[in-house]
Amino acid sequence: MSGVHVSTTVNGDAVEFVCPAGETLLDVLRDRLGLTGAKEGCGTGDCGACSVTIDGQLVCSCLVLGAEAQGREIGTVEGLARDGELHPLQEQFISHAALQCGICTPGFLVASKALLDNNPNPSEEEIRYALAGNLCRCTGYDKIVRAVGAAAKDLAREAKKTKAKTKKRK
Repeated sequence: MSGVHVSTTVNGDAVEFVCPAGETLLDVLRDRLGLTGAKEGCGTGDCGACSVTIDGQLVCSCLVLGAEAQGREIGTVEGLARDGELHPLQEQFISHAALQCGICTPGFLVASKALLDNNPNPSEEEIRYALAGNLCRCTGYDKIVRAVGAAAKDLAREAKKTKAKTKKRK
C-alpha cells in the first residue's frame, strides 16, 4: 500500500501507521487504530461528535488529515480513563444522566476535558461557550453543563489532596 507513514502519540502511546494522503484523522483513529470513540456525525466539522485534541487543542477530526498527526500528541475519549478508573468527567456524565444515545458523548467529554485543562474553574457561561461546537439531538444541554461543573469541583478537590500530600512529604 502506498501512502503517508505517520509516527505520532495517541493517548500517551507511540503509534505508527500508513494512510492515504487524503484520509481524515477520524478515519485513521477508527479504521486503522481501532479507536471508535470519536463518531462521524456530520463530516463537516459542525457537530463535534468527532472531537479530539491535537497538542492540547480541540479539533474536529473529520477536518484534519491523518498525515497531519505526524509528531503530534493526539487525545481521544479512550484516553480519559486511567488504570481502569473513570475520569471525573465520565463519572459525572453518568451521575447527571448527561447522555442518551451516546453519539455525541465522546465529543462532549473531549471538549469538556480540553476546557477544564485550560480553565479548571469555569462559570456556567464559559462551559456553555466551550461546548457550543458540540451538538446533541437527544437531550438538553443542562445536564451536560451541570456534569462538567461538578467534574470541575471533583478535579479541584483531587488537586487539593495531591498538593497536601506533596506538601506533607517535604
